[in-house]
This record gives sequence, C-alpha cells and structure tokens, in this order.
Amino acid sequence: MNRTLAVGLALTVLGLAGYVFGLVASYPGRAFSITGVMVGVTLLAIGNATPSEEPR
Repeated sequence: MNRTLAVGLALTVLGLAGYVFGLVASYPGRAFSITGVMVGVTLLAIGNATPSEEPR
C-alpha cells in the first residue's frame, strides 16, 4: 500500500470520527476534524493517482 494513500485513509477516518464525536459533545479544536477530512481526501486522491507519463 502506498504511504500517501495510507496516511490519507487514516486522516479521513480520524477526521470523520472527530466530526461525529463533535456532534455529540463539543470539545476544543473540533473544527480541525473538517480540516483532517479535507486533507485526508486530498491525500487519498494523490495516493490513488496513476503516475504521469513524461516523455524522456
């Protein structure tokens, strides 16, 4: 598994868990869970992308 893909998956899952927990109980810094989801989804997209074919 690609390291970028794994980090993106972990950030997305943790961000979603933080968001759901933030709906139940307010805690300081809960807005960062949305940032974690956005960064996680971005890293998932980068890690899942196919390499570009550059001419040599």
